[in-house]
Amino acid sequence: MIRAVDKWLPGYLASVWWRPRGVAGTRHLFFCVADHFEPLRGGGDPIAARRAVATWVEEYRRVFADCRDATGRPPRHTFFFPAEEYDRECLATLAVLCREGYGEVEIHLHHRHDTAEGLHRRLTEFRDRLHQEHGLLGVDGAGRVRYGFVHGNWALCNARPDGDWCGVNDELRVLRATGCYADFTFPSAPSPTQPRMVNAIYYAVERSGQPRSADRGSVVRVGGGPPAEPPACLLIITGPLGLDWRNRKWGLLPRLENGALTGRNPPTARRVELWVRQGIHVRGRPDWVFVKVHTHGCVPENRAALLGSAGRELHAYLQAQYNDGRRWRLHYVTGRELYNLVKAAEAGCTGAPDAWRDFEIGYAGDSGSRTRIRG
Repeated sequence: MIRAVDKWLPGYLASVWWRPRGVAGTRHLFFCVADHFEPLRGGGDPIAARRAVATWVEEYRRVFADCRDATGRPPRHTFFFPAEEYDRECLATLAVLCREGYGEVEIHLHHRHDTAEGLHRRLTEFRDRLHQEHGLLGVDGAGRVRYGFVHGNWALCNARPDGDWCGVNDELRVLRATGCYADFTFPSAPSPTQPRMVNAIYYAVERSGQPRSADRGSVVRVGGGPPAEPPACLLIITGPLGLDWRNRKWGLLPRLENGALTGRNPPTARRVELWVRQGIHVRGRPDWVFVKVHTHGCVPENRAALLGSAGRELHAYLQAQYNDGRRWRLHYVTGRELYNLVKAAEAGCTGAPDAWRDFEIGYAGDSGSRTRIRG
């Protein structure tokens, strides 16, 4: 937990101060899994990758067939699929699962020594392929294709000290120009790419020509809005980052809880409580709590944390402790739905939160009716 402590500790201490306390009435927990879904990780065999994805999808259907949130929805998985690993058959398999209501696909990218022009081309081509060939991604009220983003190797805006695995300081501007509505990369601690904003939903403003534009920003609040013109500004939605004092290294130092679901660190009841305790919310709306965890779900040793006994126990605990209808109501959401709910809270929307899942951006793959998208 001492790695990159200068990056995350001041922000973490500030987030403790801003945690909601004494919230009256029913609270709503929005639970999102951001999966850096890489079936061809490391240049793997396409045939083996297609078999693995097909098996993964069948297991997901089986494990969560009877698992539902407060409004009857199953766990909603968000597959951030790498642009550089595109495989038509893998995406076609995921698209079927998404049409069945189990999730959505968004964009992931590993790139290095890149340029703004090269990045723009990569994102545009992959965005259009996902939308036109597979019926995926979001669409806003003006008919523009929109997407959520996770940066490979955590290196958004050249965040690595060595400048590797990116190359584009002005990455926020390129993401906005190609239709990105929000970034879901962080937290990345103990990596030195970790921003100084911790347990926050915030607007990062591009610092032209400089790296690490996502390092700081303006928190989202009810009645607020972006602090700059959209081309230079991007919403950053972070997951929980905290200290686990009940799991200490050498019996002294607390271990870092960063919301990663792995085979070595599977989900547990204690970890769920830590995620919720961070109280990530839109300022002025403390009764809406956002928990975004992350994983590399195609890594074989991680699959059990999602689809094995640990994954089943995770959702059983969420439903037992956070879905009694009185103290808490549980909502499974995708990254796009999480974004829409954040924007609805910012706009001061009230009432049942599920009415705002499509507040600004609908989903191209949705077959049923949905709330009218705000233009």
